[in-house]
Amino acid sequence: MTLPQAVVFDIGNVLIEWQPERFYDRLMGEEGRRRFFAEVDMLGVNIEVDRGADFQRSYSELARAHPHYEAAILAWRDRWIDILGPDIPHSARLLAALRRRGVPVFALSNFGAATFELARARYPMLDGFDRRYISGHLRVIKPDAQIYAIVEADCGMPPEQLLFVDDRPENVEAAAQRGWRTHLFTTPAAWATRLVEEGLLSEEEAA
Repeated sequence: MTLPQAVVFDIGNVLIEWQPERFYDRLMGEEGRRRFFAEVDMLGVNIEVDRGADFQRSYSELARAHPHYEAAILAWRDRWIDILGPDIPHSARLLAALRRRGVPVFALSNFGAATFELARARYPMLDGFDRRYISGHLRVIKPDAQIYAIVEADCGMPPEQLLFVDDRPENVEAAAQRGWRTHLFTTPAAWATRLVEEGLLSEEEAA
């Protein structure tokens, strides 16, 4: 079987942990967080930011609409970098190993344009991709077929030569429907095994 020509990484929960609930559990307790998220569509607004909406404006407007929760909402805007992370060390090592092997590595991530810049400042590995496809820049999010088509057109590689890893089943399925090779991320160890099986890394390199 022909080796994949490029490996396409999601970022959140593949390379860097993204668990907003954990941050708000620390801020207001689990019960308070559940009530807050039920009453204020924080995650829905985040999706719109990923789709290209202005990050600062979106949460400022949301805070004005829910003054009772103003402090909690603005914590997302002002402390966003504290919500992101930490990195996932084994996944980061796999990315670095692929780069040393000379395998092209791309990022395909639902990420706001402004928040991605915040993430880049903290996590230098995000500058190590050969190509980056960030939804906030492209104004389309996974699993919309358009974002996968953009990757295909830009990189010029056939779908069957792209190996894509993502933690969301719907994103993986959308890529698979286009003929991409896919891996649903569960653990770095399982992802390492897949890279070895594909012939992209040795067992030693994937450790």
